[in-house]
Amino acid sequence: MSVWVTGGNGFIGRHLIRYLANQGETVCGLGHGAIDEVDRHRLGLADWISGEVSAPNLDALASRGGTPSAVFHLAGGSSVARSIEQPYEDFSRTAIATASLLEWLRHSSPDSRLIVASSAAVYGAHHVGAISEDVGTQPVSPYGHHKLVMEQLCRSYASSFGIQATIVRLFSVYGPSLRKQLLWDICLRLGQGQRQLVLGGAGNEERDWVDVRDAVRLMAQLAQDGSQPFKLLNGGSGIGTTVAEIADLVTSAWGGGIDVRFSGSSRAGDPFSLVSDARQLVALRFKWCIPVEEGIKNYVSWFKEQAR
Repeated sequence: MSVWVTGGNGFIGRHLIRYLANQGETVCGLGHGAIDEVDRHRLGLADWISGEVSAPNLDALASRGGTPSAVFHLAGGSSVARSIEQPYEDFSRTAIATASLLEWLRHSSPDSRLIVASSAAVYGAHHVGAISEDVGTQPVSPYGHHKLVMEQLCRSYASSFGIQATIVRLFSVYGPSLRKQLLWDICLRLGQGQRQLVLGGAGNEERDWVDVRDAVRLMAQLAQDGSQPFKLLNGGSGIGTTVAEIADLVTSAWGGGIDVRFSGSSRAGDPFSLVSDARQLVALRFKWCIPVEEGIKNYVSWFKEQAR
């Protein structure tokens, strides 16, 4: 049987498709944007439909290759800022797409395992220290609210209809091919020759930085774990790194001699601290293989290579 990836043309989705294909899986995908034959072959993608997560598109994918053993659901909004600018679009891409997928699974493939990429944004901005899965959720952006709605839909379908679902709340995923957010912004400015950078915030904001190559290994491992019909867990390392430390790692990997300062102004919807309590992953014996120092060097090398 095949495995499916929704949102497969996104940053994490493309890494996941490549990883699953390298593990010998037959991978089919659904999401926004055309993927030509050359790119499909490079990714190891057996089939692709460009479009929304909807019953007709899911039916079409199943008619061409059968129902999936597992569905990795990565489709949805991917930006806090975009969710503030276009909240209904973010809701549609996250909540409505998830409801469509769950309803299709209920009727057409109820035995498929569902692995859902959620976000630490559901925790909100009021936590200090490591955040466990059982603390209260207080999202502060439409993006976070919509991810929480997505989770609640999955919990409802698991409870009411027996859908096997695992939700992983990913923390700050980064890595090669990421073309947005802090790392991309810093590298763009360095590539333009800037040697004095002013970044938002105070610099002591803390995040749990997770290399995308580790994140996709985690999701693939979770698809093999059928110990519980419904599971919710953090996808973070438990190690916090400040924005100032990340900026220093980027500029050092670039070549040094760069002055970085902080404006002191924070963006709406940005928590001060988001660091995972990783005890559930320790119990699963999952190991993070790429420390942030190595991952940032890899990212800078990728950026310079693609810029050439």
